[in-house]
Amino acid sequence: MSELVIASTEADSRAAEAVRQHHAELAGALKLRVEALFRAAMEDDGPAADAARADLVDWCRRELVPHAQAEEKAMYPAAQATDEGRLLVEGMLGEHQVILGLVDDVAELVDVPRAAAAATALAVVFDSHLAKENDLVIPLLAVTPSVSLAELLEGMHELLGGESHEQAGCGGHTCTCGEVDVPGYPVLDARTIPHAIRHATIFGALDSVRPGAGLELVAPHDPLPLLDQINHRWPGVFAVDYRERGPEAWRLTLVRAG
Repeated sequence: MSELVIASTEADSRAAEAVRQHHAELAGALKLRVEALFRAAMEDDGPAADAARADLVDWCRRELVPHAQAEEKAMYPAAQATDEGRLLVEGMLGEHQVILGLVDDVAELVDVPRAAAAATALAVVFDSHLAKENDLVIPLLAVTPSVSLAELLEGMHELLGGESHEQAGCGGHTCTCGEVDVPGYPVLDARTIPHAIRHATIFGALDSVRPGAGLELVAPHDPLPLLDQINHRWPGVFAVDYRERGPEAWRLTLVRAG
């Protein structure tokens, strides 16, 4: 994934970077939820799987689906109007239908392992889809003189992020639904995430962690700058415990205060 987007104006450059960072946050939030469902399915924990599935589907319908709809309204028509973008956008619209179908599969499949497999496929397709938007659609719009990417995206938090959303569902289980957390936390391996969006992806995952729950982070180095950013973003909220200190990987658990 490229780390630089060339744009016609400074405002368009800022808008392009804001979209990319929001994409990373969405990817992190999705990864965490998919991992929770997959882990519960592997442990044959029906109640935990039901809770993880409900949380994943709810998040998709509150965040992922509106994001896709906003793209179709704001970005895609402008890209489709260009010679370079017409076929690309047609393919992206087709991928939206695949993504929506996989969300429905996660919600409707009775067999938990199959639902977990659909969730895994959703994460893979979504990652690929975001990469095309970051590397193809956004740069195309940013360099097209007749298009102002900043104006297209003005005020659309579904595409730019920047707003806190009330967290619904029972993931992390601070509610009174009667569910009980399984031991351990979902794992986010930052080593597989491109450097340019690594921190934003981790922020998206952490933003999805409920009070009393946490995640295990695997990093390629001691993530002290990241931990400083986390503490600045969520002062005193996450307790950090090192499980492994290199040399090939640093493993930490980050637990949100209850």
